Parts: sequence; structure tokens; C-alpha cells
Amino acid sequence: MLVEELSRGGESGEAAESGRQEISGREEESGREEEREGGRERKKSKHRESGWDPKWTEVSRFRPWLYHTNQGMFCRLCRQHKQTPKAGVATRPFIEAGCQIYRVDYLDRHMGTEHHKSCVKSQALLAQGSSVMEAFEPIINMEHEAILGGFKCLYYLTKREQAHHTNYPALLDLAELLGCDYFKKLKIGRKTNYRSHTIIDEMLQILATVVEEPILENIQSSVAIGIELDESTDVSVTRQLDLHIRYMDKEGQLYSQFLDLVNVGDGKADTIVAAVKEVLQKKHIPTQNLYGLGTDGAAVMTGRLNGVAKQLQNDFPWLLPVACAAHRLALACRDASSGVTYMATFREHLQQLHLYFNNSANRTAVLKTAAQSLGLQALKVTEVKDTRWLSQHQAIITLQRNLPAVLAALAEEAEVNKCPVAKGLYGFCCTYRFVAAVYLQADVLPHLARLSKIFQKENVNFLAIKEQVPVTMTCLRSIKDAADEQPPGSFLARLHDDLDAPAGLGAFSITFEEERHRRGRPQPQAEDTREGFWSRFRSQVMEPYLDGLQASLDRRFQHLDVLGAFQVLSPQAATEGDAVSIGHLQILSNKFLQDPDNPALLQEWASYKQHLLMGAFKDMDQLNVMSKLSSQNEEWGQLYPGMSQLAAIALTVPISSVNCERDFSTMNRVKTDLRNRLQGDHLAACMLLSINGPPSAQFPYQRALELFFSKKRKIKCAQQGCKLCH
Repeated sequence: MLVEELSRGGESGEAAESGRQEISGREEESGREEEREGGRERKKSKHRESGWDPKWTEVSRFRPWLYHTNQGMFCRLCRQHKQTPKAGVATRPFIEAGCQIYRVDYLDRHMGTEHHKSCVKSQALLAQGSSVMEAFEPIINMEHEAILGGFKCLYYLTKREQAHHTNYPALLDLAELLGCDYFKKLKIGRKTNYRSHTIIDEMLQILATVVEEPILENIQSSVAIGIELDESTDVSVTRQLDLHIRYMDKEGQLYSQFLDLVNVGDGKADTIVAAVKEVLQKKHIPTQNLYGLGTDGAAVMTGRLNGVAKQLQNDFPWLLPVACAAHRLALACRDASSGVTYMATFREHLQQLHLYFNNSANRTAVLKTAAQSLGLQALKVTEVKDTRWLSQHQAIITLQRNLPAVLAALAEEAEVNKCPVAKGLYGFCCTYRFVAAVYLQADVLPHLARLSKIFQKENVNFLAIKEQVPVTMTCLRSIKDAADEQPPGSFLARLHDDLDAPAGLGAFSITFEEERHRRGRPQPQAEDTREGFWSRFRSQVMEPYLDGLQASLDRRFQHLDVLGAFQVLSPQAATEGDAVSIGHLQILSNKFLQDPDNPALLQEWASYKQHLLMGAFKDMDQLNVMSKLSSQNEEWGQLYPGMSQLAAIALTVPISSVNCERDFSTMNRVKTDLRNRLQGDHLAACMLLSINGPPSAQFPYQRALELFFSKKRKIKCAQQGCKLCH
């Protein structure tokens, strides 16, 4: 009876799909009567109340497969013989997810699908005594499934940055051991098993192509493009040039993606320029839309006569080079520390403290014991490194919390083990000036670290400089202006209280200003007081350091030239004088539109200004205004084409090269000491999949299968006339 009902269900499904075939028989007529009975409630009004109708399970063509839960309607046959979707969504109604559209035509539509028909046939074969594999053999191409499984295993390894040549064959063996019998189809002959290094590299390039295709398509349709350049050396001491690209989609959404990694023979500007042009040509990047160039600010990149930026500007005059804001901030902090002798020495001793404890397990154990006895956090003394922009902030925070434990450990090493290095470090650290410098840095560095984190965001734009740098400078100025009256909650405000705390720094009798017993220095006098120490610290260390820091920030960030002219797009520009705004527009038009006197752009500005004052952009911030302007699907791009292009340029011009630094971190994880022969396109493909690749469950493996069979293969499915492999 079940087979007969399934056969009738399949026939009625075909009738529902065509809509024209005659259905005869009393049972079908009865089914129609029941359907009309179930839909009688809908005829009472224009719209039937949505919901599950229990009478549907009594209809003959729905009874064998339809059931209902709290999650919606399901098909028991399709769930029993569920097949992996080869295209489309992974969550299908009636199968993985319940259908919550309670309409009879949706039930008929599901019956007419190829998946449901094949499941009906499979169930009929099982009822006749056939096996599950026999039921599925006409539906699934095992050879295709084997290739898809191989792509999934390889993508899993590369996404997790594992050695694919070594682990890919072993992963296939494991999958076969766990019951994936279709991998046996890969073993065609004694020499052909699709596990060699050659086929793995070819499959790797196919995966990279699948990931790169939509990215390049969006890049080619973007109205403005920016690239970031940086060079470094890998573990095999090979010089690598990284290219990271910024572009916008038609909705005005900004994207930042890894583009390519190129091996360059030397670090000369000519070599780098040639490599960049080769990548742009190979990837078909529209150079007429290339407006921004972000570099780390090195001389080879920004050289005035023959640097990389200068040579590229010769070919693309509208290109705007920008030195990395994060690098500039690090240089500003270094210049401020170098300008004050004591702060330069202070920085060196921070690094010496790290090396002293880090290079010895015994000393680290002494430090932890001292921290536990004082009830402090058992943390290591952090390293200070120029290439890690936030390292000094982390080192100061750790040191300030654990300074009593550090001093106790140094004192024990100096007295018990007679260590001269510990004695020297203790003599420098157990002074008023050192403790005050630690507390000063603890107040200053959070503002600089916050600014550095903003510059390290993936999609950061010029607004970060325009808005955040003045705020940081104001915070630094307030620390200096507070002088003796530091605000409550700051570290400097509780400096003297902490020095007197008997359970903390008070146990070390820190009463001296300079290093103890330094040769050639007069011994401290008894009449010296902490008020005198604080006054001298302010005049000799604190104020010069803060003045130098503000001067460095002002010198490196306030004179933005062309980049600063983008503020004409801000809502505040509408309240400024027209002369200032027109001057900014002329700068931008001369640089990017190659027309300093652009009457159409000035007319657009006059109308755009009214929208800023009282129109659609009145209560919006600058970022949202520029996103709407640059969107190709919004009406503003058609009303103000010139302003729209300038907004897109402003968003895509990179102000930092931090994305290249992240790419190099990925490179160091991928190309390790054990994989030091990985190079060229294979290394770039591994990085592309790791950085830009989607999660494993969302990868379009069907597209990879199509590219794989675009070339003649020895493996073929049994289906004659297959469009993929025959």
C-alpha cells in the first residue's frame, strides 16, 4: 500500500507541476474535495488566516510525506533520503528547516521538485528490497562527490594555515577510514590517485581563483580604489612585497582585502614599482580609478625624487600618497622620548628589566614569589619594542601594578645573590624620579594607545586624523596644565599616597631623586623634600616631555595638505566661510579631477551645502553623509556626481598600512621553519584563502568543481553526457 501511495503521490506531483495533465479516479476526486474543504475557510474572506491546517495530512497526495512541528512543515521522505545541496542555500524548507508558509500551492510546489521525486523513487526501491546505495546510485555522481570532498579537505587545511602537502593525503585516508567510501573513486590506477603535490597545487590555485573572482569583480566596478604597500622578509630571508586593496561596492560599503604577495629581488624603488604595475595588470585593476597609496613612510616609498610614490605619480598624476598614521604616531612618541634625556634612559631601562627577568627562570620565579607575598598580580615584565606600537603602554601598565614586587625581587637578587645587574637596576628604579615617570606614563600612554588602536582599524579613513588627533592633544595638554592639582583618579594624583603606603612602595623608603650612589653625582641632602622632587620632575621631565609630544603630533598630523581638504564634505563645512570651502574644493578638483576651476563642482557644492544646513544631511555625521554620497544606488550620486566621486575617494584613500602588517603576520604563520620552501603563487594562494576566504561551510565548492573539470581529467563519472566531466 505504501508503494502504491508513493507512486500515486509521485504521479500527482508531476500533474501538479505541469498543471495540465488529467487526473482521474475516485480517490483523486475525493482528495480535491478534501482540499476544497480545507480551503473553505479561505473563501470566506479575501485572505485566509495563516496557520497549519491538520486536514492537509488527510489529503491522499500529502499523507505519505507531510508532517508538522512547532518549527513548521517537514517532508519525512526528503529528510530520510537527504542529499547535500550542490548549489544554493544550505538550509532548505521542508528538509533542514520547517516551511512556515502555510499554503497548498507550496505543498504542491515541493512535490514537483526533483529532490522530492528522487526521494520518492528511492523509498520505492527500498520497499522492493534494494539497498540505500542502489537507491542513490542513479542520483549521486560518486566521482564528483570525491572531488568535492577533496576540495573541502584541502580548503579546511589552508583555512587553518596547516601544511597542505603533508596533511592532505592523511586527511583523505582518515575520511575514508571514517566511512567516506567515495574517496576510493580517486584511486584510478597505480599512479593516479589525485594526491600528488602537483594536483594539490593545482587544486590550491582553483580554490584561490574561486575566492578571488568576486573580489576582482567588485574592484572593477568600484568608482575609487586605494592600495597599501609594504615590504618585509619571510622566514627564508626572502624579500616580499605585500599589496592590500581598498574598494567600495555599489551600496557605498567599504571593503579592505588582501590582493597579492610578490617576491622582489631587492628593495629598490624601481623594482617595487615594476612589481606593483605587474600585479595591477595581471589582476585587471582599473588604474584610472586608483586614487590612494598607503605606505609605511620609509624613504624608498616616499622619496621626493625617485621614491615609489613619486614614480607612480608620474604615471598616475591623480594618485595621493599617504604615510601610515600608526607609524607616524610611533615616530612622534619616539621623538618626544628622545628629546628628554631622562625619558630616553627610562625607556632603555624598561627593556633591560624585561630582559633581566625573561632570560632566567630563577629570576622569574623570584618575581612571582615576591608578587604573591605582596598580594599582587603575578605578571611578567613586558617587552618594549618599536615594531609593536602598544608594547610600551602594556609594559607600563604591568610595571605600575607590580612595581613593589619588581623592586623586592631586584633587592633580593642584589643582596642574596650579589648580582651586579640587579643592583644597578634597583639603584635606578628605587628612586622618586623613576616612580614618578612610571605614573606619568600610566596617565599619558592610554590616550596614545587609544589613538593607535583607531589607526589600526581595518577600514580607518582620514576622519580618524581629523577628529581624534586634536582630542588626544587636548588630553595631553590638560595633564600639563593640571600641574600640582592632578584630577582625582589619575595615577599622578595618588603618587605620594602610594609612596607612603607601608604595604606597597612605602616599604622601600624611596626618598632619592636620582640613581643611588651614581659616580660623579652629589649625594642627596637631608633637606630635600618630595615637594622639591616633584617640582624638579615637573620642570625637567614632565613638562618638556608633554611639550615635545604635542609638538611631534602637531608636526606629523596637523599639516595634511590634500588630505585635510576633504573636510569640505563634513557638516561643519556648511557653517564656514564659502572662501575656505571653495579653496578646499579647488584643491581636491585639481588633484583628482584634473580641473582646478570646475564650475559644475562649485554648483554642486552650493546645492549640497543647503542639504547640510536644512535638508536630508542636516542631522547626519560625516561618515554617513559620505557613504550615502558615494553609493551608486542612491539618488545623491546622480544629483552630485562630482561630490559623490570625491566622497568615494575620501573613503578609499588609505591613511595607514596596518593591513599589510596583518598580512605579514599571516605570512609568518603560514610560512614557518618547517614550510620554508613555500613561495611564489602558492604562498600568495595560502594567504588569500586564510585572509579572504569564507568559512568552510559557506565556500562555493560547486564553482571549484566546475573549474576543476574545465580541464580534461582521467576521473569521470558514470553518467553519459555529463556536462562537467565528459
